[in-house]
Amino acid sequence: MDTAIQAPVERSFAGIVAPIITAVFAVYLTMGMTLGLLPGFIKNDLKQDSLFVGIVIGLQSLATLLTRAYAGKLTDTRGAKASNRTGIGLILLAGGIYVAATGATGNPALAFALLLLARIVHGVSESLAVTGALAWGIGLVGLQRSGKVMTWNGIAMYAGIAIGAPVAIGLENVFGAGYVFAGIILLSVVSWLATLRLPALAVTEGHVRTPFYKVIHLIAGQGLGLAFASVGFACISSFIALLFAQRLWGEPSMAFMAFGACYVLTRVFCASFPDRFGGYRVALVSLSVEILGQLLIACSSSPAMVVVGCGVTGIGFSLIFPALGVLAIKKVSPQMRGTALGAYAAFFDLSLGLAGPAAGIIAGWYREQAVYLFGAVSCMLAIVALLWNRNKK
Repeated sequence: MDTAIQAPVERSFAGIVAPIITAVFAVYLTMGMTLGLLPGFIKNDLKQDSLFVGIVIGLQSLATLLTRAYAGKLTDTRGAKASNRTGIGLILLAGGIYVAATGATGNPALAFALLLLARIVHGVSESLAVTGALAWGIGLVGLQRSGKVMTWNGIAMYAGIAIGAPVAIGLENVFGAGYVFAGIILLSVVSWLATLRLPALAVTEGHVRTPFYKVIHLIAGQGLGLAFASVGFACISSFIALLFAQRLWGEPSMAFMAFGACYVLTRVFCASFPDRFGGYRVALVSLSVEILGQLLIACSSSPAMVVVGCGVTGIGFSLIFPALGVLAIKKVSPQMRGTALGAYAAFFDLSLGLAGPAAGIIAGWYREQAVYLFGAVSCMLAIVALLWNRNKK
């Protein structure tokens, strides 16, 4: 159990957050690497079809969603450092299972079973490592800078996924899948060492815990706002390529690059906004910008207009998670912060799981551009959820 003292007051924000961000970046590099490697490995080495690819890829997100409550409980009862360390240890274990799967290609059924096990372990590790990292960083720097912590954590997460996939594909062509999967083990060690000198947070003994379902009720307004706002992101990631193909506009790379660049730059230059101007104000402005971006895509008549719409959506979506997260953790006591962060993140997981199929149905009934009207309406519902819950305690 973490019973260490709180961080020294003189420790700088960068001195605390930089190691945590490095650790989170290493964790999400492992996520990106598997996303880059697994589809090709399953189809080419195991000779399985796209259905099996979808099962393997999606299993990790399901495992993450289902263990959010446990991650929050562990963070609150044993400490954020213990939760983070447990998650990193599970990443090391997942890396070993991935390597074992590459050695079992002669028996595709066994290799596939090992991949399923690895994805479950990897999903649980994500839940524990990231919930612990967020609670650890916020606890060390103070609640007044919680938005900044969440903002930089988000940059590390998306950068890790974005960089990990192409790097893994390039390394696979040189060294082979087994060696790249072994890199997951190395990255887990890097993540562990990055925060080695950071102090643990003290754990309050004998605190009466609020049940998870009650925590969800407390943060429902912020969670629903995040869930509805995330639909626009899901629509771009899932259907922009299809929109370009339908209109014969060529490659959609610029659309993805515009979204990613605007998302990251907004987080870099506006990291302090949720703490300076308040979560509600930043969230409402961000949602309005995201609505504009979704409408630009929905009404687009050229690829350039879609690229602009993706960029505007990236700007709007960028600060939603930290802005609403600041509000969510203020709803609970410090001893329940991990549980609140786990419950809050679960709304994001659930949204991504449901938004894709819902958008697919809409695209089938109408056309690809109608998907972005769905995204705009979802953002409007996010505003309604926030305003409805604004004065609730």
